[in-house]
Amino acid sequence: MKRFIKAMGNAVGIFVGCWGLLAGSAYGQRTIGTIERSSAVMQELIPADSRIEVLADGFTWTEGPVWVGRKEGYLLFSDIPRNTIFRWDQNGEISVFMHPSGYTGVTYYGLEPGSNGLLLDAQGRLVMCEHGDRRLSVLTERGGKMTLADRYDGRRLNSPNDAVLKSNGDIYFTDPPYGLPQRFEDPRRELPFCGVYRVSSDGTVSLLTTAIERPNGIAFSPDEETLYVAQSNPAQANWTAFPVNDDGTLGPGKEFYNVTDRVGKEPGLPDGMTVDSQGRLWASGPGGIYVFSPQGELLGRLVTGERTSNCTFGPDGWLFMTVDAYLCRVKTRAQGLSFAR
Repeated sequence: MKRFIKAMGNAVGIFVGCWGLLAGSAYGQRTIGTIERSSAVMQELIPADSRIEVLADGFTWTEGPVWVGRKEGYLLFSDIPRNTIFRWDQNGEISVFMHPSGYTGVTYYGLEPGSNGLLLDAQGRLVMCEHGDRRLSVLTERGGKMTLADRYDGRRLNSPNDAVLKSNGDIYFTDPPYGLPQRFEDPRRELPFCGVYRVSSDGTVSLLTTAIERPNGIAFSPDEETLYVAQSNPAQANWTAFPVNDDGTLGPGKEFYNVTDRVGKEPGLPDGMTVDSQGRLWASGPGGIYVFSPQGELLGRLVTGERTSNCTFGPDGWLFMTVDAYLCRVKTRAQGLSFAR
């Protein structure tokens, strides 16, 4: 499947100059922001000479980064307004991997029609949270996409936002209405709530909770006994930790960390996140990426000074970040879960 994904990217890749993107000669030379090492752990996690490097810019709103392959692999990420998935190769090149990525209609469909969260399923296939087509889909090896989930209880989903894979093959995802043209007030809405769902390996779609008013990013702890969900409500900007029951359902959630007091003082809200092999949570929030211990202690921040949407680990400790119009990375001594297994 990795060979198929690579072939797909090569088939639709184009010279990106016509998109107004900056890569190539600027790769690895420009930096933004600062690094707050407010704990001894953070000082160990982020080498003293690490900087937040800009790999490319000129995008509209980047999201959903996922690393494909091992050390020799590449990064895919969404530009939601452009309805496009881009590919970053380790030589610094940027190409178009897929367009359209989340909306296949022919009429205007709001400001964020494209794909958002991306992940690889148990078979290594690319799974996409599609705003415009309001579904969770998978890129199949024999061609085209297959819908994994687009309805619950006979009603269309809002706009799947982000997703995470459980080791048994189940996919958990969030469903706020941010991809709808009028969002919460959109007349196309069929569900009166924003849910966190599970698509079981047998295709069953289950509603797990409606306790988060605006669920966004989502991640598992390494032992999969905890599910983290970001809340992108400015009035209650926080992360919630849900215990995962033996049958995959969720117990009552407990607030993990709250940053409501930072909203408006720094750009952004709780959004996408990833977990490293030691269970530390790397989560986007006001000002950049927050790094938490498994117990909810703030260890430090990667302060981009921009609205920061998401992050994921690549090989050799590199943390890739989607930051407004930028694709960035920073060198760490942490390891992503997929590289630790």
